[in-house]
Amino acid sequence: MSRLLLVRHGQASFLEQDYDKLSATGETQARLLGEYWAGRRIPFDHVYSGPRRRQLDTARIAGEAYRKAGLPWPETEIMKEFDEYSGEAVLERSLPGLVESTPVIRDLYAAFGAAPDHRAKHRTFQQMFEIVIGKWAAGEIIVEGVETWADFVARVYRGLAMLASGGPGQQVAVFSSGGPVGVTVYCDLTATTENTLQAAWMARNGSVHEFLFSGERFTMSSFNAAPHLDDPALLTYR
Repeated sequence: MSRLLLVRHGQASFLEQDYDKLSATGETQARLLGEYWAGRRIPFDHVYSGPRRRQLDTARIAGEAYRKAGLPWPETEIMKEFDEYSGEAVLERSLPGLVESTPVIRDLYAAFGAAPDHRAKHRTFQQMFEIVIGKWAAGEIIVEGVETWADFVARVYRGLAMLASGGPGQQVAVFSSGGPVGVTVYCDLTATTENTLQAAWMARNGSVHEFLFSGERFTMSSFNAAPHLDDPALLTYR
């Protein structure tokens, strides 16, 4: 039996020009994770990351904190299979038409523009984002040149199959994003697309999701664990 610790990246730079950059909070979340693992001397045979900077930087910062304790940390290998779906591209390309055709999107878009503070913008953006991505995942929106939801799910499944082929008794960390977390939960529980998205949106920044696997079978052991984040201010979702 092997063990997968699937980590959602630390908080990124929401509403900034470069979302893919970790925020100061995201860097803290990553460092605390590495220190937590090191403090418990949790060993790793392999460390993988999706290709996004926020994923790679979370792995790098956690690894630096882990190595600082004098423990060996494997070199991070990039697995494109654990990249996030292209939610930003779906939203950017489909939003103008949806604002014209869909009253609820039009209202949320107006509320987002008029939001008085960051918290209000976050709330209205997330509501709008969930509706748009839900429509895309259900096949109601087709964005040319963007990977479909079905292809995204198949890609993550390929990544899980690659991990499973690594042999028994492995301890593996994968740094990824909310989407692949939701798909991996979906793989274990055979949930609907809607439930998969809900799991993805519930995944906290810097949280750890533990799966036990043998062959092609993945069994979820824990979801959304964040014992390393004991300050409530570090419990973020975007």
